[in-house]
Amino acid sequence: MNQNATPLFSGLLQHIKKDPKAFHIPGHKAGKGMEPTFQEFIGYNTLAIDLINIEPLDDLHHPRGIIKEAQQLAASAFGADHTFFSVQGTSGAIMTMILSVCNPGDKIIVPRNIHKSVSSAIIFSGAIPIFIQPELDHTLGISHGITPNAVAKALQAHPDAKAVLVINPTYFGIAADLKQIVNIAHQFHIPVLVDEAHGVHIHFHDKLPLSAMQAGADMAATSVHKLGGSLTQSSVLNVKDGLVNHDRVQTVMSMLTTTSTSYILLASLDVARKYLYQHGTDLLTQTIKYAEFARSEINQIPHLYSPGGELLGTEATFDYDPTKIIISVKNLGITGHDAEVWLRENYQIEVELSDMYNILCILTPADSKEDLKYILNALKHLSQHYQDGANLQEIKVSVAKIPLLAVSPRVAFYAEYEVIPLQESAGRISAESIMVYPPGIPIFIPGEIISEENLEYISKNINSGLPVQGLEDETLATVRVLKERVAFK
Repeated sequence: MNQNATPLFSGLLQHIKKDPKAFHIPGHKAGKGMEPTFQEFIGYNTLAIDLINIEPLDDLHHPRGIIKEAQQLAASAFGADHTFFSVQGTSGAIMTMILSVCNPGDKIIVPRNIHKSVSSAIIFSGAIPIFIQPELDHTLGISHGITPNAVAKALQAHPDAKAVLVINPTYFGIAADLKQIVNIAHQFHIPVLVDEAHGVHIHFHDKLPLSAMQAGADMAATSVHKLGGSLTQSSVLNVKDGLVNHDRVQTVMSMLTTTSTSYILLASLDVARKYLYQHGTDLLTQTIKYAEFARSEINQIPHLYSPGGELLGTEATFDYDPTKIIISVKNLGITGHDAEVWLRENYQIEVELSDMYNILCILTPADSKEDLKYILNALKHLSQHYQDGANLQEIKVSVAKIPLLAVSPRVAFYAEYEVIPLQESAGRISAESIMVYPPGIPIFIPGEIISEENLEYISKNINSGLPVQGLEDETLATVRVLKERVAFK
């Protein structure tokens, strides 16, 4: 296929060159009906392609023209049999994967460090999650991936599972042996679904972990917008034929997608695919060099540590993405949140995330040597600012243990509930979720029994200033719990 082509973007340009007289939505009509200040800021070109699914521009819900061509080019570029464009972000694509293979009561094997979209899809589908605890890194205080051995044990215990979901790579850039996990699952004739939100670029460089499609996975929800150059909220769902019905996937994707699809987002996917295919290897080669330079420099700053290849060697750390710069700040005697706030207030630097012990910085082809010098200088000053409180003693790190699932998440979500003080909820069945976001790892979800350990973990994160969220009560003072202890359904 001609990967130089951009059928969707080119089709939009050809359409607006005809200067069509629009008697259809959107009502701003190329910005003419829009508030002038915003119109001027956004610009005519952007507003001119903010169009709707009129016949010349195809329809994402029933693609037959330029959208179909663009999706076929993307499938070829990503090594998939089918690619579906998502304007609902990767969250929409993840929910599509699960709802495409799971019916009410079906089991799905998932890692505990799932994104909240996975929890939502489990509630929507009525599936029963079989959780696998990912390997914990006691030095960094982060979770890695699930291991092939853990997947094999889970499948032996639950051979009736309808799917295995894997995060590849994790938010922190760590990858397990995905190819082996796929081989194990396929021996049970069970499809592998991959949350590839942080891995669109890995497909285009041989120094990065295997992508989901390269490893033989059946479906992968991939955020092109995060690291692939498309606009925020634009993603793809890659599918391979065999254990998954792609027609079913299209149907579910359509059910979850707005009928007012953004052609600005769709066009950005089309051109991002072309750019990645043509230039991804060269651009990423430079980015990897910058990342290695940054990591080396950070490790010369007192009390800071940025791990690299030394992380590898366990089942859960089979490979890693060096463009994800993990910076451990625990030896400065501060939390990652403290570091995030200090960098924002003193250097106007925004990091990707912070947790109890680390900050995460992401490098992409957009970053320059000057950008690196700026943040390295800021990190040196951060170290100097907090050096008097530095603590080189090993800090015990922890993550919340997986609670006992008493009823299915869907049953719990829709069950009668009562509102009680969160600190008095130990032993009760939760009717809602709570998580530290980012990265969105649930502390408990609907249907799980709240433990004293859960409550202590929540308090620890709140006291550290980390963004604990998910409860309907945004003050986190109360929680919804089931009125009665019902039998598992």
